[in-house]
Amino acid sequence: MKLPIPAVLAVAVLGTSAQATDLGTYLRDDVEPVTAYIEDGLLFCTIVSDGFELCNGMVEQADGSWQGDKLKNPDMPGFMKFSGTITFEEGQMTLEGCTMGGKVCKSKTWPLQP
Repeated sequence: MKLPIPAVLAVAVLGTSAQATDLGTYLRDDVEPVTAYIEDGLLFCTIVSDGFELCNGMVEQADGSWQGDKLKNPDMPGFMKFSGTITFEEGQMTLEGCTMGGKVCKSKTWPLQP
């Protein structure tokens, strides 16, 4: 029996998907839950209410921080992306996003949701 192409693709994708590692839910501006997780060795951070991807595929560094150039701010136009660093320590997540070649940076720290 031959499977239709979409079924074959679905089996291939489902068969190779990696498990995500949950790093917790953090409170953006003390009210908006953001989940942080690692999938396929990359860090992702997603706003729970609308699925907005804040940090898309950041790479772990030797010091345990995560870096990438696809950091987004939901308060900015969707096409804007920033270089950024994310760290996790003592029940909090700290994001630093930079633009203009690292000349203008802004940092935020969010607590782990109780």
